[in-house]
Amino acid sequence: MSQADPLAHGRLPAAFMTPGSSSFVEFLAAHSPSLLPGNRPTGAGEAVVAPHGTTIVTVVCEGGVVMAGDRRATMGSMIASREIEKVFPADEYSAVGIAGTAGLAVELVRLFQLELEHYEKIEGSLLSLDGKANRLSTMIRGNLGLALQGLAVVPLFAGFDLDRRIGRIFSYDVTGGRYEEHEHHAVGSGSVFARGSLKKRWRPGLSPQDAVRVAVEALVDAADDDSATGGPDTTRRIWPVVATVTESGYLRAPDDELEQAVESLLAERRAAHRGGRPA
Repeated sequence: MSQADPLAHGRLPAAFMTPGSSSFVEFLAAHSPSLLPGNRPTGAGEAVVAPHGTTIVTVVCEGGVVMAGDRRATMGSMIASREIEKVFPADEYSAVGIAGTAGLAVELVRLFQLELEHYEKIEGSLLSLDGKANRLSTMIRGNLGLALQGLAVVPLFAGFDLDRRIGRIFSYDVTGGRYEEHEHHAVGSGSVFARGSLKKRWRPGLSPQDAVRVAVEALVDAADDDSATGGPDTTRRIWPVVATVTESGYLRAPDDELEQAVESLLAERRAAHRGGRPA
């Protein structure tokens, strides 16, 4: 091993000892840019077939937000996965949901988590919710080249604003445009149907428990009309991923709670159709 090799002496490489900004993405861009998703080369005009994920919904509730995502990923007309997870904690007080090219989206979420953790370690404090939303916007913009080749990632970001003491929602377009949404929002191929459901079911002052029910119902409605959105799978016991973010932090709803919510919803709908179709 060479004397010049810092690892030979148990020391970190110089990159880790050089003062830099509080951004992990900027650190990676300076020292190993090829690791950033947006810098990954693909053939010109090359059509990449990759699993895609849909549909994410989020609603503002009393004291926070609820975010939910179905579990299906599709590749063309084929179901690529029935158990993919599309809702993740960004940090203790925020959640991010993904729609679009599944592999890149999951990679973007991991990088976003590192970005927020890096900021907290360097600055010794949490980034504001607006600051987190802006950082995610910058990262999406860095992926624009891949998005123009069909590998788009469209996240949905929501969290508890520690300064304003409310839940807030942010949506994005593929160019990194950031838009604050109020009350509720949905992204993905089933979002048109989910938004219709949310408009009917959401109301101000919704409790977190009722918001979970509203979010699950929106996903069921989306799955009813969109083949790329998976509904609750009662046979395999696969339920949506649902998370609540309040001043107490990020909390994922347990499967038994979701099973009860789904069974209650399906029982209501079965009862409503018990009379059958008119002759």
